Amino acid sequence: MRHIYKILPWKRAIYASVAVLLCLILFNFYGLYTNKFYFLKPDNYVFPIVAIVHFLYLYVVWFKITEKELPDPKMRNIEYVLYAVMAVYVYKIVDTLLILLSYSDYDDHVIPSTFIPLGILILFLHLLLPLLALLCIKYRQIHIGKYNFENFNDNMNYWNN
Repeated sequence: MRHIYKILPWKRAIYASVAVLLCLILFNFYGLYTNKFYFLKPDNYVFPIVAIVHFLYLYVVWFKITEKELPDPKMRNIEYVLYAVMAVYVYKIVDTLLILLSYSDYDDHVIPSTFIPLGILILFLHLLLPLLALLCIKYRQIHIGKYNFENFNDNMNYWNN
């Protein structure tokens, strides 16, 4: 685990998360079977809307670490919603894997040559996203602190405000 912390410090982990999210939002509109982008399908807008929670969490973590602030209930609630968003990420992993495994079902059809390479790239990015999210949650625990609201007033440093 220490090697991961050296390779991906908290800033790099946030940058990598943003880059992966942006790539996956773009690939969410891409049809692997047809090699076209579909911007008019309402289903394609679910992932970008759900990803807003992830972007918000990354911003809050960045802000709290740079300003050396303590965790608050709003941050905790955003993190709990991010845990629910992880279920969508798992669904997208399974969905992409099923699409890739259905390659042999369409032997009689013309499938673009980009099907396997882009499918593997999208699957890799979908697998990487929850790992980066969990890494950012770990950095929140290390740099910002755990959620301890029973003695919240005792932990506040009034002299630095």
